Amino acid sequence: MSDHLEDATAKCTHLALTVLDTLRPWVECNSYSGSVSGVNAMGDLLAADFDLPGLRLQRHAGNGVGDHLVFTTPAFDTAQPSERILLIGHHDTVFPPGSFEEWTLEGDNLRGPGVLDMKGGLVTIHLAFKTFASLGILEQLPVAFVCVGDEEIGSKDSAAMVLEVAAGAGGALVFEAGRAADAIITQRKGTGALKVSVEGVAAHAGNHHKEGKNAILALSKFIVEVQALTDYDKGVTVNVGLISGGEARNTVPHFAECHVDFRLIRREDGEQLVKTVQALADRVAKESSTSFSVSGGVSRPPLERSEASADLCARYAEAAKASGLGYEEALLIGGGSDANNVSAIGVPAIDGMGPRGKGFHTHSEQIEVSSLALRAEALVRFLLSWGALV
Repeated sequence: MSDHLEDATAKCTHLALTVLDTLRPWVECNSYSGSVSGVNAMGDLLAADFDLPGLRLQRHAGNGVGDHLVFTTPAFDTAQPSERILLIGHHDTVFPPGSFEEWTLEGDNLRGPGVLDMKGGLVTIHLAFKTFASLGILEQLPVAFVCVGDEEIGSKDSAAMVLEVAAGAGGALVFEAGRAADAIITQRKGTGALKVSVEGVAAHAGNHHKEGKNAILALSKFIVEVQALTDYDKGVTVNVGLISGGEARNTVPHFAECHVDFRLIRREDGEQLVKTVQALADRVAKESSTSFSVSGGVSRPPLERSEASADLCARYAEAAKASGLGYEEALLIGGGSDANNVSAIGVPAIDGMGPRGKGFHTHSEQIEVSSLALRAEALVRFLLSWGALV
């Protein structure tokens, strides 16, 4: 075992004793995605705590959302793209101010807003970086840490910036909530959203019923057929989750709309689905003498398992196993993350690097405190191996 590895794991174990002192102010800072000031206050805390020797911060102003932070080492800036490794997180959460504000520590269980999704993941990165900084080797690792302020609302503002940093990188680790038995995520479904609007012709339901073109009726016919596009064998699901329309019971409705959610495993299936939905809308419009408008599309491409991402997973699994964590691959995950976006440009990505826990996006959100140190040690081992310092 090299001196770097032995020193780093010992130092990480020692620093982990104070990890909750770092985490508590983060959890107690409400950083709801819709509160720009709250997200930026959390960004300020991260900027201060990640002010470490060998780390440079670039802060990117959000457009209507909180700021996005990019921390890089000198080695990351000078390395060939394929030699770089990217760590990705987010500092926004889903809880509006006053809805869930808590810090409850009972034994090994810590409950609080965002503690699992994903401030616990962020603190494992901080613990690893603090370990390297204390040993004076952080600057030698070709690593960047990107933390965005809008992931919980789709990463629309931050996506281009993240992809610019990630371009050509040898790999990306995303620190969303850890899964059961510490399973490593190599696959996530892609997500999409469509808004379908229908324009008909209004008419009095009693005197001029025949002259009207019922937008709700046309949309209803469309909904029956669009729901039938679900194909479980291909991993494609379609769900009409919202519908509205009409003005009064006794008026033939001239307007109606619905919102469609869809999930997919393969990128080409999403592209084909959007084309199919448009063709369906065009046909129903013609049959009903109404006008359809379809907007939206694929929000996040799927995280597809590749040979390169499987190799990255195996490489991280060695570090996880040596640190006392589980190391098997997770089954297909339904929800998307920033791992989906970087994977779509050819960067191998794995996810679920955060601590063990349960209840994310609920008021029972919690983590196993002991898993923070294990996750940080695994990251230390992995980054030392990546940077050829072991």
